[in-house]
Amino acid sequence: RFCLLFSLSDFARLESETSAAEDAAQTAFQQFMDESNEDIAVKETATSHKTTKKQRTDATIASLSKELELTQGELDAALAYYDKLKPDCVDHDLSYDKRVQMREEEIQSLQEALVALNNQDLA
Repeated sequence: RFCLLFSLSDFARLESETSAAEDAAQTAFQQFMDESNEDIAVKETATSHKTTKKQRTDATIASLSKELELTQGELDAALAYYDKLKPDCVDHDLSYDKRVQMREEEIQSLQEALVALNNQDLA
C-alpha cells in the first residue's frame, strides 16, 4: 500500500510538472507565434511600401528619360544650327581696317537703297 501511495504521489507530481511544462511551452509557443505574425505583418507592409516606391521611381525614371531624350534632341538641333551659322559669324582673319571698310560699304549701300525707296514712294 505504501508503494501505491508513493506511486500515486509520484504520478500526481509528475502530472503537475508535465502540465506546468506543457502550459509554459504553450505560452512560449503562443508568444513566438504572436511575435512571428507581427514580424510578418511588419515585413509585408514594408515590402508593400518599397514596391510602391519602386513603381513611382520607375515611372519617374521613364519620365526623366523621355525628357532627356527630347532635351538632347533640342540640343542637337541647336548645335547643328550653330555649326551652320558659325562660318558666317567667325572672324575670317580680316584686318580691322578691312572690316571697317566692308561695314562702311554696307552702310553706303543701305543708304542708297533707302534713298531709292524714298524716291520711289514720292513718284
